[in-house]
Amino acid sequence: MLKIAKPDQQPEVFYSIQGEGKSLGQPSIFVRTSLCNLHCIWCDTDYTWNWKSTRFAHLKDAEPGYQKFDIKDVVAEMPIEEVAALARQYPCKNVVLTGGEPMMQQEALLLLMEKLGPDYWFEIETNGTIPPEPAFDERINQYNVSPKLANSNNPKKLREKPTAYRFFTQSPKATFKFVIAEQPDLKEVLELVERYGIPSEKIYLMPEGTSTENLAGKQAWLVEICKAYGFHFTTRLHIFLYGNKRGV
Repeated sequence: MLKIAKPDQQPEVFYSIQGEGKSLGQPSIFVRTSLCNLHCIWCDTDYTWNWKSTRFAHLKDAEPGYQKFDIKDVVAEMPIEEVAALARQYPCKNVVLTGGEPMMQQEALLLLMEKLGPDYWFEIETNGTIPPEPAFDERINQYNVSPKLANSNNPKKLREKPTAYRFFTQSPKATFKFVIAEQPDLKEVLELVERYGIPSEKIYLMPEGTSTENLAGKQAWLVEICKAYGFHFTTRLHIFLYGNKRGV
């Protein structure tokens, strides 16, 4: 069984374009798993972890009417074949396994990949805290690693796992995408780059934001930082195309 996010009473398996990172603009099928081992204060998929029983803070706490989620309402436990059938309905072979933190369900996701078959390409979006099992690593084509910085409000002992950092640094399948909220975040990124020896060509910097105005306000100076250090720049293309909506 796979735990799949279902914020609108429907399993979140949908066809869109990849909006971030190395495969930006690539038509893709997204399979959004539920559950996460982190709790980012600006997370835009907080329905994958922010249950009523938790005490985690979120920026939306200040919004009138915002409430934590009832896990029974937003998590679907689905047979592998049902998830595969949802993916097969789309005219696409590029699958993005996202979350939440999909690496928490490696065994079930490996079964899903086997069901879909060898002609599919699989990307996984991960916070980079959990190394893959060997069989899982063998099947994954691309790791989109998005390590969390202090701006996520996660304590360092949770967000920075040296064993996982070293694995993804050495993997030819992995790139690193860092979410930048303010210019001082760069200092933390550079410290991580030095500590783990991450090559500059594996690094993408992306502005934090869930509106076009917010993203546009940060892009100009972030592009210049990328030029100065030889990093890739990535925006959040789906926000510019569709706004801050689910399932697109």
